[in-house]
Amino acid sequence: MASRIALVLALTLSVVLACSFRVYEYEFAIVTQLGKIKRADYAPGLHFMVPVYQEVRTFDKRLQTLDAEPQRFLTGEKKDVIVDSFARWRIKDVVKFYKSSGGDGARAGLLIYQMINDSLRSEFGKRTVQEVVSGGRGAIMKVVTQTADERAEQLGMEIVDVRLKRIDLPTEVSSTVYERMRSERSRVAREFRARGEKEAITIRADADRQRTIIAAEAYRDAEVLRGEGDAKSAAIYAAAYGKNPEFFQFYRSLNAYKSSFKGKEDVMVLQPDSEFFKYFQRPGGG
Repeated sequence: MASRIALVLALTLSVVLACSFRVYEYEFAIVTQLGKIKRADYAPGLHFMVPVYQEVRTFDKRLQTLDAEPQRFLTGEKKDVIVDSFARWRIKDVVKFYKSSGGDGARAGLLIYQMINDSLRSEFGKRTVQEVVSGGRGAIMKVVTQTADERAEQLGMEIVDVRLKRIDLPTEVSSTVYERMRSERSRVAREFRARGEKEAITIRADADRQRTIIAAEAYRDAEVLRGEGDAKSAAIYAAAYGKNPEFFQFYRSLNAYKSSFKGKEDVMVLQPDSEFFKYFQRPGGG
């Protein structure tokens, strides 16, 4: 009797387990009946189905990463670049996802891979190598993400983000770009040197002009001061001469003697009774 009860309980438990399934918070669940979707709106928890007649498929609703293989794209200059990218995506509509990919994750990744590659090929074809390598990645990724997401929505998927890991140039393109960049930098350097030389000439010319102006103004001011000094000196001499003409003549004669007899070898040829020697002959000058 006990064995029969145990057998019945075991069979009952087996039937319950075969008819039940659990849906987790991070999952979507679809029940198909003879290959067609029966229900897809299961909340997290324990649910039941008809075994054999029905089948349960669960899908991860969390964010997933697709790391694509590096691909070669043509730029607007018809130059090749090797692009390594990755995308983050998730299931948005499980029914559309199941119909478009058959519930196969590998097939879904291939579809996303193709959509992103098409968008990247289109965007890289609009830009030059320099724009792709040196800048503009943010704009490219924004457009690619938006375009791929619009296409993926029809397949029940959402493209959250597309990023570039690296952009490489083939060897033949790298050398060409390097030479072009070096030529460009040389041209810019020459322009800077020419501009600097021009400014240096302008500064030197302005400095020379300022120096000439300052020297001329200084010479003019010096001549004015010298003239004023000479005028004052003449006025002082004239005033002194007017006060005592005899002493003034005597003082001038002494200065003349001093200037004339600076050395022992100095010789003057004059008449002894010349006016020049009047203070030697007559110290009173009379």
